[in-house]
Amino acid sequence: MAILGSREQMCIHDEVSKLRGRQQNNACHYLCKKRWCRHHNSVTEFIRNNSELGSEAFDIEDLVNIGRTKGPCPYYISRELSKSVDILFAPYNYLIDPGNRRSLNGIPWDNAVLIFDEAHNLESICADAASFDLLPNNLASCIVEAQECIQLCSAKRSIENSADKQFDPENYAILKALLMALEKKISELVIDSKELGYTKPGNYIYEFLSELNITSETSKKLIDTIDSASLLLEEGNSAETGPGMKAKTTVCRLETIRDMLDIIFRGGGQSHAKYYRFHVNDCQQTSGDALKVLGKVSRTLSWWCFNPGLAMEEFLKLGVRSIILTSGTLSPLDSLAMELNLEFPVRLENPHVIASDQIWVGVVPVGPSGHPLNSSYRTRETLKYKQELGIAIVNFARIVPDGLLVFFPSYSMMDKCINCWKDSNHENSTDEHTIWQRICKHKQPVIEPRQSSNFPNAIEVVRYFSSHRLNFTLFILSQNYMPFDLQDYAAKLRDSSTTGAIFFAVCRGKVSEGLDFADRAGRAVIVTGMPFATPTDPKVRLKRDYLDKQGKPSNKNSKTLTGEEWYVQQAARAVNQAIGRVIRHRHDYGAIIYCDERFVWQNYQSQMSYWLRPYIKCYKKYGEVVQGLTKFFRDKVSIDSSKPKVTDFNDSIVRLTDKHTHQDIISAPASTTANENKGTALPVNTTAIRSNYIKFAQITPANRSTLSMKHGYSSTSQLLSSGDQLSTDAQIVDLTADTATRGHLPGHTFKSLGLKKAKVMVGSKDAVCFDYRSPKLQHNVESRALAGCLGERSTASSKKSNIAQAPENSGAIREKSEGQESNAGPAFLKLAREKLSTAEYRDFVEYMKALKLRTMHIKDSLDAIAKLFSSPERLPLLEGFRVFVPKNHLPLYEQLVQCYTMPNT
Repeated sequence: MAILGSREQMCIHDEVSKLRGRQQNNACHYLCKKRWCRHHNSVTEFIRNNSELGSEAFDIEDLVNIGRTKGPCPYYISRELSKSVDILFAPYNYLIDPGNRRSLNGIPWDNAVLIFDEAHNLESICADAASFDLLPNNLASCIVEAQECIQLCSAKRSIENSADKQFDPENYAILKALLMALEKKISELVIDSKELGYTKPGNYIYEFLSELNITSETSKKLIDTIDSASLLLEEGNSAETGPGMKAKTTVCRLETIRDMLDIIFRGGGQSHAKYYRFHVNDCQQTSGDALKVLGKVSRTLSWWCFNPGLAMEEFLKLGVRSIILTSGTLSPLDSLAMELNLEFPVRLENPHVIASDQIWVGVVPVGPSGHPLNSSYRTRETLKYKQELGIAIVNFARIVPDGLLVFFPSYSMMDKCINCWKDSNHENSTDEHTIWQRICKHKQPVIEPRQSSNFPNAIEVVRYFSSHRLNFTLFILSQNYMPFDLQDYAAKLRDSSTTGAIFFAVCRGKVSEGLDFADRAGRAVIVTGMPFATPTDPKVRLKRDYLDKQGKPSNKNSKTLTGEEWYVQQAARAVNQAIGRVIRHRHDYGAIIYCDERFVWQNYQSQMSYWLRPYIKCYKKYGEVVQGLTKFFRDKVSIDSSKPKVTDFNDSIVRLTDKHTHQDIISAPASTTANENKGTALPVNTTAIRSNYIKFAQITPANRSTLSMKHGYSSTSQLLSSGDQLSTDAQIVDLTADTATRGHLPGHTFKSLGLKKAKVMVGSKDAVCFDYRSPKLQHNVESRALAGCLGERSTASSKKSNIAQAPENSGAIREKSEGQESNAGPAFLKLAREKLSTAEYRDFVEYMKALKLRTMHIKDSLDAIAKLFSSPERLPLLEGFRVFVPKNHLPLYEQLVQCYTMPNT
């Protein structure tokens, strides 16, 4: 195998590696031509002496390491390997762009199989590769470069006394005159409407250029002249460059004219022009626009291709055997096939690898006060809509644990909503805080910037970590490699002062594609509306018009794509990409929340990914949404704890032999020693549903396992060696309650239960691992210390009491003296483990330690604990914890209880 990449990724030359784009390419070409690059000079010998290279999988980082340690150029190593390998990995543009494809000489295209992964963007990439926009500043730069060529040729001829036609200044004078004439002709076009611009059918480009004497025949001469100009500029601007000297190069803008002519006169014919539209429009000028200062009209000439199938046709002409497209967001497949002009006789749409209980999908048509949620242009500017959406997000931020992603249709809409939330609260709310403050109370915010200049590097690092079987939740620990926004999100996600972080982003933005918010980094994603492209945008308008005209064939039986269908599908694919940021592996889980009533419509739901459709549920009332979402995350505290799993992280599944029944494992004989830690015995109904498998845990990335850091275990081997001790000398609090008791104890009653030592057979090849969804071993160690804290903090009257349910007409919890030692502490822990997420439970442990050791002010400790128990489904914890509060601080705690039980509006 081999892998292709750019010079930006692979160049190791001390000076050239600091350059970018064509400037870097030109510098590389010049140094290689002069044989001044030692890395390039050693490639041939290295390939000859290392014929086994490529027989095992490697990536770009491996090639770069080879270059740095052994000297040869990684870029040219990959180019040499590509000529003879069986499998070649490359970016799209290496195949789709005709120029890049021509540079891959030596590749046998006939009978090749092309696989486009993440092909949801293939349609737009193909269309963009066949189109061009000639910007006014680029055209002006081309004229300047042509003038430079004239001066360089004159100087070269006077010095060398050469009559070489390549250095004839007359050629470049003609080129300059043509470019100036083109600039003048563009400025003279009459544009009646700035909104519509100057639009003509695609074949008008030939009439337009013929008036400048640019035809299919003369274009070949122009292309040759531009190629010579590119070499001349390289040599002229790098004349002082030598071995070990800094390269002096410039970007050759003339190459944009060459690319433009290649597209217009491709194949020497004009038949492809019917798929294009000719368009000229005024540019938006800045105050410092050089052309504006010169008093010139600033306009862009565009020739847009609306048939992405042209690129696919090229592959068919090359004789490839198969073209395979793969992506999680290709749906609907019919329209994609029509856009690419290929039948795709073999089609497959798969369900997700997750189970049905690992995903919650809900359409939320109304907000908490019953006002419709609709982000269409008719309602999105109203204050009522923004406030209703804001309060809905407040409640979701309270319910969803850890990371929450919120996607808006546009940056403009995101900015307007956030500014509204910062200035006001809901008109029906009695809360004195703004909507933004209420969101921040539950989750710390991060906002995707409009200028995401740092994100490309971030995505590269994420993909690097992904290639090493790691995910974003591990990557975010490596803050030195991240842009500020992701560092900020990572830090806020780990901050225990709130329940997580909330990332506000935009569909089609940098966050919506390429980033992996697995596990805690993304427990839910909210889509606030359909990200429709601006309908008045000239390119969008012309594309819709093109498709509508194509949809009126003489053959009425032929199926075509209308402009409206394409318009909706583009928005739907952007939504599908955004929601794909969560639920990133087969043990992950999360929620997808559509906050727009239009998602109720069947034509919108039909555009959603195939795997998602079976789970969609449309709710009529907002209260039903809150109830369903709360139950989902409550049940996911310990996901699939009774099912055996084998993950990529080498889960250890311990099968119980026949001689170890459920009761054998849960409790040993009553004659255990007096100094053993006492625990809880499982109720009969819970024991009856226990699985025949006990999963200790899973090996997970470091950020999901805190036991090794908290308790001194530095390696997996140490964990293995300590497994027996943990399993026999630990208080076990089982979390696998049945459905009747999951999430709450019957009647809010804490029962006094006893537990004996657990006996588990561990084979020699099994691994003791840690999984954040069922961290029992970690919990065992923590619960022993925490039970002690609870015991010490309980009031004197409750030290020998059980907690029983108060009369049914009151939801309160009262004490009941029994004259025996209470096990209320372990029972309370059991309920806490069921109600809290893993991260929240760890925070609870820390707060209790601070309460015991007085490392925090007691008011702050109690406030943090009360806040942790403040959601409606955790009221049993909020009420039940008062029996552990010292009597002199009970009034303070009662105030906190009243504060946090106030209903949210």
